[in-house]
Amino acid sequence: MNTHAAKHGFAVLYPEQSLRVHPHRCWRWYAQDAQKGEGDVAAVASLIQEILETHPIDPQRVYVCGISAGAALAHLLALTHPELIAAVALHAAPVSGVSSSAAGAYSVMQHGSLRASAAARRALTRFPRTGALPAILIGGTDDKIVRPVNQRQLLEQFLLLNQTQGLIAQPPRETPYGRTSKKQPRHRIVATRDYLRGRKLILRSVLIEGLGHAWSGGDTTLSYNAAEPDASRLVVDFFSRHRLEPAGK
Repeated sequence: MNTHAAKHGFAVLYPEQSLRVHPHRCWRWYAQDAQKGEGDVAAVASLIQEILETHPIDPQRVYVCGISAGAALAHLLALTHPELIAAVALHAAPVSGVSSSAAGAYSVMQHGSLRASAAARRALTRFPRTGALPAILIGGTDDKIVRPVNQRQLLEQFLLLNQTQGLIAQPPRETPYGRTSKKQPRHRIVATRDYLRGRKLILRSVLIEGLGHAWSGGDTTLSYNAAEPDASRLVVDFFSRHRLEPAGK
């Protein structure tokens, strides 16, 4: 992200959870206060506001992204602060708003939830948004921590969250990348589904064949990073299409 920021001229903020709050520095996206926009969500929102006040950053172009628990927190931040976040990117994200404990969160990560649609409708009522909530969802077919069912149900949630925007589904696209192995040199596939409002891309779902629970295109010498395709580039490209919409648009 730093490389992209230097190239395109944007700032990046990396919030970090305190060890006093969680022994693994995970964001508590499943907590009731977070789902109300309080707790960890309020802390990150406050930090963003502080940065906006102290740096010359366009308040109409504030975006949030994350992976795993960070993606779940990013989702809640975008939902509960519609006046702040212009678009969101979720990589390996669990379904939002359907658990209230760490044990329940683990179950959702493994199995998804039958209450995903109801949670999205509840969020619409609790946190009304006048414009669209643009989102790019990125996941892997081989993710054993946050299984692909979450990606499908997140797509359902975001379609509901943008239900008044008249989104039109585009034909799915499959793009080859890499190879499975030397013995089986078949290309892997990136499957992309786009949803447009007129000509404007509002929602994109990207499912990467063979990817586990890792940031695609990251530094593979580090944990939770995998080789291509470049998820950071996909996120930056998606964000560049969006500004915070004025009320009534």
